[in-house]
Amino acid sequence: MKILSWNVNGIRAVEKKGAFQDVFEKLDPDILCLQETKASEEQLTDNIKKIPGYYSFFESAVKKGYSGVALYSKTKPLSIKNMGIDIFDDEGRYIEAKFENFTLINCYFPNSQEKGKRLEYKLNFCSDLLDYCNSLVENGENIVLCGDYNIAHQEIDLKNPKSNTKNPGFLPEEREWMSKFLNSGYIDIFRYLYPNEIKYTWWSYRFKAREKNIGWRIDYHCVNKDFISTIKKVEILDNITGSDHCPVLIELK
Repeated sequence: MKILSWNVNGIRAVEKKGAFQDVFEKLDPDILCLQETKASEEQLTDNIKKIPGYYSFFESAVKKGYSGVALYSKTKPLSIKNMGIDIFDDEGRYIEAKFENFTLINCYFPNSQEKGKRLEYKLNFCSDLLDYCNSLVENGENIVLCGDYNIAHQEIDLKNPKSNTKNPGFLPEEREWMSKFLNSGYIDIFRYLYPNEIKYTWWSYRFKAREKNIGWRIDYHCVNKDFISTIKKVEILDNITGSDHCPVLIELK
């Protein structure tokens, strides 16, 4: 089973570029998780909403053209839900699909913004999410938590760590939460399989950052430790353009 996650930075924009269709045709994911769709379901055309062979689900923000997540699956989920917390669901940051062997959570974590303006909001989101993940695992469930975490965890995860210590996505509080999350029994699949590899998933549109590979790794698939044995591979698909992020793929045995 292939699970692909991608922050598209606008689902309608990426569809116009042809990259949206390419993902289905060339990569053929069993499940596709999208973040930052920037559209409500009513704003989407059928060629985005209705992909042959897939069930599709959308969570959008109250604010137009902001945030939002989507999920496409070849297998009909046993259930679909949002986070159940209004301050986060109003921003369309979470969609959860239960399958027979695992629960998939597709998340678009908040950006803490300049000078940590939304850091408290983000840390509250992270805290509530970790509590919920723990409750699922304690109940005997396996989880896959994928999406744009908006956090580069370690210095290896961004090109210029020293000059970014006060910037959103690399703040000490964000990195501490990520460490706490991983120390709670969850595994960052890419770093687990490739402990020393330098790969990025996001590049600024400015300064020809992608061309120069001045990037950050802020998009992850994480699983509870008991589920890691089912992971066959992980791949950061940095050759795929259309967004300022690239997709990340995992394959289950």
